[in-house]
This record gives sequence, C-alpha cells and structure tokens, in this order.
Amino acid sequence: MNKNIRVIAFDADDTLWENEHYFRKTEDEFCRLLSGFLSKSEIQREFYQTELVNLPLYGYGIKGFILSLVETAIRITNNTHDCRIVQEVIALGKKMLNEPVILIDGVEEVLSTLKDKYRLIVATKGDLLDQERKLKKSGLLHYFHHIEIMTEKDDNSYRKLIRHLDIQAHELLMIGNSLKSDVLPVLNIGGHAIHIPFEVTCIHEQVKEHVDHINFQSLLHIREVPAALNYLT
Repeated sequence: MNKNIRVIAFDADDTLWENEHYFRKTEDEFCRLLSGFLSKSEIQREFYQTELVNLPLYGYGIKGFILSLVETAIRITNNTHDCRIVQEVIALGKKMLNEPVILIDGVEEVLSTLKDKYRLIVATKGDLLDQERKLKKSGLLHYFHHIEIMTEKDDNSYRKLIRHLDIQAHELLMIGNSLKSDVLPVLNIGGHAIHIPFEVTCIHEQVKEHVDHINFQSLLHIREVPAALNYLT
C-alpha cells in the first residue's frame, strides 16, 4: 500500500472494459453503407470533420457519434436519398447501445486487491445514461465509492473532482488509456497518473507528446497496477 495515495480513479472505456472496438466496427459498417458515393478514406475524413465540429455540442458518447454519422450521410448523399440510409444509421446506434460490456482481462482481480486499501472511484466522460448503463452491466459498481461522469476531462474538471473528494491533488492517482484525458491534466494539477494503452485509441484522444514526469508511469497491463503503486512517491 502507498500511504501517499488516498484515492485511485479509473477511467471506464478501454480501461475497465472494451469500448473503442464498437465505434470502429460501426464506422466500418457506415463506410460500407455509403461505399457507392465515396471511398472509405473519403467517408472517414468527412465524418471526422463533422464529429470534430459537433463534439462541443453533443459531447462524447454513442448518441453524439450517431448524430454525426447521420449528418455526414445526409451531406455525402447530397440529401437526395430516401430515409433508408438514416434509418440504417440509427439502427447501428441502437445496436451499439445494446452491445455487451466486456471487461479488460484482470480488471476485477485488481479492483478486488485494491478496494480495502484505497478509495476507488470511476472518473470518466461521455453520455450520462450510456455510461451508467455500462457501469451497471459491468458488475463492478460495488467496488467504487464514487462515480464521476464528466463532460470533459481537463485541468478544471480534475480540480473540481479533488475538491469534491476533499483530498489534495498529490493524493489522487488517475489510471486510464488516454494521455490527453487521463494523464496530462492530472499531472498538470499535481496528481499522479498511470497510462495503460489500449490497442485502439480514438482519433480525438491521440497525442504525440512524450511524458516525462516524476508522478507518471506507463504500464502494459492493468494487472501491473498493484506492484506499480510501490514506486509512486
């Protein structure tokens, strides 16, 4: 046990359970649906541009993702097709919302090891209803003292979180798969962060920045977390 750490916060998507695969699979199906209009790379480019503009409006999550797909489909087809394509895109979204929650290997074992030594919380972002649904389906809720679903994970969001938890920044450890959302802002405010990369990273979460910080560690697997706690200052 590391006595300097009081709270360990876990990201949810692609840290506790698989998530990004479902988005990429749906994107592939969307590209096949519109393959008669543009190439796959052109469709993806159109979609990413649309999604980037819409993120401040819709936030992160399946619903905003599907709305951006619908908008992209309408633009690519020049609004000349019937409602079939829109209906198929909506069906893709409903399918995503009903996908099973598949835990990352070793997650429950690690949570069980840590739960009596630290206050464990979830600190994630996305659509409130969707994240609550996945948490419930995951079977992990009983491990956590608090669930924080943020609109954005930036410096100010983490400052608000530590005030709510009544701790100092250096008493927080954040664990996640995104350098942009789970690591850099936590380090900025004086907290600790562990990065565990997932095999697929959302394009909006990708950063090329090299992290060299005394409060930072990068691990290959979540199973390494309990041992890594011994090396945090």
